[in-house]
Amino acid sequence: MTIKKFLIEYDSINSWNTFTNGDVINGRIIVDASKEAKIQSLVFIATGAAQVVLTEYYGDNQRRVYVANEYYYEFKHHILGGERQAGTEIIGKGANVFPFTFRIPDGRIPSTFETPPGKIVHKLKAELHQSWNKTKTAKVHFHFVSKADMSIPNLLVPHSGCNSKNVRVFGSGTVSLDVRIDKMGYRQGEILQVTIEIRNTTSRSVKPKFVLYEKRSYFAQGHKMFPTREILKEKAEAVKASSGSKTVTKTITIPRELPTTILNCSIIKREYSLKVFLKIKRASNPEVTLPIVILPF
Repeated sequence: MTIKKFLIEYDSINSWNTFTNGDVINGRIIVDASKEAKIQSLVFIATGAAQVVLTEYYGDNQRRVYVANEYYYEFKHHILGGERQAGTEIIGKGANVFPFTFRIPDGRIPSTFETPPGKIVHKLKAELHQSWNKTKTAKVHFHFVSKADMSIPNLLVPHSGCNSKNVRVFGSGTVSLDVRIDKMGYRQGEILQVTIEIRNTTSRSVKPKFVLYEKRSYFAQGHKMFPTREILKEKAEAVKASSGSKTVTKTITIPRELPTTILNCSIIKREYSLKVFLKIKRASNPEVTLPIVILPF
C-alpha cells in the first residue's frame, strides 16, 4: 500500500479546545507514503450541519424512520490538483505535511450538540483522490460554541410568576408564592438569585424547592420528541405554619460545564427552565416555572 497514513489535525486556541464565530482554525493534513505516488487531488473541506433521526416502532418488529437535515456552511479548498486534473500531482516518499487555514463564518450557527436522536456537527475533512484506488478520507470534529445571542427578547429584564393553592384537608388555609429573578439570561458559572414571597396561612409548614430542567426538542418530517432531565436541585428552609408573609432568597450557581441554550436551529433545540415549588405534605404543591437561557462563559 503506497499511502501508509492519512490524517487531519488542528491546533487548539484555548484550554477548553473550543471555537466560535470568526475564529481561525490552523491545522495540517499528513500523508505518509511508502514510496513516491501520483494522485489526482488533495481536498480540504470544513462543514457545519445538523441531523435528526427519529424512529417509531409499531406492530411486530416494524418501524418507521424520520430524518431531517439542516446545513450551515461548507468550505472546500483543493490543496493539490483540481476537479479537472487527473493524476498530475506527485507526492514524495515519507511524511508529506500540507497546512490549512479556515475561518469559521459569522452568523447564526448553532453550537456543537450530540445525542442519539440528533446532532449538530462541525467537522474538518480531507479527501485524497487517486485514479486507481478508492478515495481516502480523514476527518476530525471540532467543538463549536455560538457567541452569546443578546438579541433574544427579554433576555436581561426581570422575570416573575405567581401561584397559590387552597388547602382544605388536614389544615385548611391558603398558601401562595410570588417568584422573581433578575433576568432570563445567565452565563455559565454565574450566580442566579431567586426571590420568593411566600404567604402561608395554613396549619402546615411549607418547604421551598428549586429544580433546573433541561428540555431537548427534536423535529423531523412532522414528528417530534421532547425529552427532559433534571440538572440540579436545591431547597431552602421551611416556612412555618400560619406564619403569614415571608421573603426567601436563594442563590443557585449555574454549572460552569452546563451546555449553552440552543435556539438557532430549526430541527434541534436545547432549553432550560427553573421550577420553584412549595412542598406541602398531603397536598398538591403550588409551583412557578420560569425560562432560563444559558449563555457561553
